[in-house]
Amino acid sequence: MAYKNIIFKVDGDVAVIKFNRPKALNAINPDVIAETNSALDKIMDDSSIRVLILTGEGEKAFIAGADISHMVNLSAIQAREFSRNGQDVLFRLENLPIPVIACVNGFALGGGSEFAMACDFIYASENAKFGQPEINLGVIPGFGGTQRLSRLVGEAMAKELCMTGVIIDAREAKEIGLVNKVFPHDDLWEATMKTAKIMASKGRVSLKAIKDCVERGLDVDLLDGCYMESDNFGLCMSSPDGKEGMTAFLEKRNPDFKGELG
Repeated sequence: MAYKNIIFKVDGDVAVIKFNRPKALNAINPDVIAETNSALDKIMDDSSIRVLILTGEGEKAFIAGADISHMVNLSAIQAREFSRNGQDVLFRLENLPIPVIACVNGFALGGGSEFAMACDFIYASENAKFGQPEINLGVIPGFGGTQRLSRLVGEAMAKELCMTGVIIDAREAKEIGLVNKVFPHDDLWEATMKTAKIMASKGRVSLKAIKDCVERGLDVDLLDGCYMESDNFGLCMSSPDGKEGMTAFLEKRNPDFKGELG
């Protein structure tokens, strides 16, 4: 697929999806969803990719929301389909076996906030803005915003943000637990790539196991979650990367993780 709405590139072992509709503040339409899906196919087929970064083209926006010019005339059935298609790509993003970082360089509103929340964590520029302003249009979030936001910041705060439609800055987003770190705008990309490279140097099996344990563990009680951790611990220990990591430690050298998932 030839990409017109995103830029997809691979820098060594780090892949980058950059939303590329700067004149529309990178707003989401069906083409953005389809192209993102295609890029995720390529990532799944390339075992050399260890980390994915999502960001936005231009200085103003990560994703400013869904494209209202597309949505305004949708029927109920068409709107449901648009919502489900967006949710499906975000579930694919969330379930990737590699870490995914949202590098939020500007507005992350509505669908933009939802895309960011589907990543493993968010790094933000001081210029970044977050919010679920759909209520101002007489609708609600459609790409999982009511669900992921409540899991990240708590039920009461999620209700307040979704019911008021207020937009918060990066500092407040960090205070409520939505954002991990905030950087000066000019330092954001370098800081994000630095963390991506650190994670890319780790064992692929253990990275996937951590994602599984943290995400699935939220939906079970503590005992089942800890047993899940034990299962993944055993799998990591028996993996090629696990053997290499232990051997490298005993031999006092840096490990050379190959990234096999088996």
